[in-house]
Amino acid sequence: MLSNVLTRVRSLLDGRKGSTATIQTFLVKICIITINMGTGIITARLLGSQGRGEMAAMILWPQFLAYTLTLGIPQSLLYNLKKSPDRKSELYSTALVMSVLLGFAAAAIGIFFIPQWLSQYSVLTIRAAQWFMLTSPLSLLGLVFGAAFEARSEFTFSNQIRYFIPLSTLAVLLVMLGLGVNNPIAFGAAYILPPVPIGIWMFIRLLSRYDFKLSNFIESAKTLLDYGFKAYGIDLIGSLSGRIGQALVVGLLTPTAMGLYTVAISLSRVLNTFEEAINVVFVPKASARPIPEIVALTGRAVRISAFLTFVSVLPLMLIGPFFLRLLYGQEFAEAATVFRILLIEVLISGVNWLLAKAFMAAGKPGVVTVLQGTGLAITVPLMLVLIPKFGLSGAGFSLLASTCIRFFLIQISYPLVFKTMPPNLIINFQDFKYLQKTLLSRGS
Repeated sequence: MLSNVLTRVRSLLDGRKGSTATIQTFLVKICIITINMGTGIITARLLGSQGRGEMAAMILWPQFLAYTLTLGIPQSLLYNLKKSPDRKSELYSTALVMSVLLGFAAAAIGIFFIPQWLSQYSVLTIRAAQWFMLTSPLSLLGLVFGAAFEARSEFTFSNQIRYFIPLSTLAVLLVMLGLGVNNPIAFGAAYILPPVPIGIWMFIRLLSRYDFKLSNFIESAKTLLDYGFKAYGIDLIGSLSGRIGQALVVGLLTPTAMGLYTVAISLSRVLNTFEEAINVVFVPKASARPIPEIVALTGRAVRISAFLTFVSVLPLMLIGPFFLRLLYGQEFAEAATVFRILLIEVLISGVNWLLAKAFMAAGKPGVVTVLQGTGLAITVPLMLVLIPKFGLSGAGFSLLASTCIRFFLIQISYPLVFKTMPPNLIINFQDFKYLQKTLLSRGS
């Protein structure tokens, strides 16, 4: 009995099997959510909605702009490492160099662009946001490092990094509290700076797994960009759909409204737990398999994720506004309406992303990129019209409309690209049996 328990614990900690890696990722995500709620409560309670909005305006840009310039390299690296393991060192090295260059390009764009878009903010806020842009290369390197670990099925270490970064932020915030430091710029630094030493740690650890080789740089770059350009649209859509609301709210509304929106979208994204846990493991496990297997794996992943998310949405629609007041303070109760809209949006977007990942796994992301990009292209004009007219609710409705359009387009993509119908989205008895087996066994 005890030996069976210990075996299952070791399997979960190892995280190399599909189901155990998913469970491990889910548990790590719960830890991250808890930590992020702690940091969110601290910053919201001490800074208020205006100060929280100023902090969000400063820390938004390094990752947001960096993620818009990935060129699909992290996803391409993961795919090609699984496809061509004999070229692992040259592909990894080339991805590093390209990501550093793209990161500095993102930094330059942000430093020039931020003063124009944050004109209603103080000079100190603008200057801090510009300095924070220097961490953009590290944002892209983090994606490359993560892909390199996941290609080797080292999900345990990858998961450790996921919670260690927000844990470091929480620790720095607590130290600042002990020292009596309490301002948006200092708190922003607590979010921006911890990934620096962690990134160095990841780089050193990978030195024993990948040699640094640039002898075939041109050929490797072509290989990465060939798949990367096809995947880039999906990467770009993911980055923009997740942050375009904040990017436009920060320029169109007041710092106070930005603070309300940041809290609402952060709390609603708690529901990404199931989709992200499955997503992290799905692409490495499904990559380069036959199309029928990929579609079957996708269907099961989507049904389980959507069901778990749906049963979480219902109570949050009722008690979410209460938690806004309880956790963040009475002034954040104004975010209740946009919070409910975002709950619906996050449910549909989670389904979208898992359905789209099937094309990534099959090496055919190009067509769906175009179709999904059409849906996202509607978001910006909608926001430019609806945010000035309806405020925060306009931002929420714009995201929801874009997500619904992408859902329709991804459904069309399956018969067009895979010559098969999209997976059934209604959970069935076999899915419940698989979920039960996953939770009670050592994994498959």
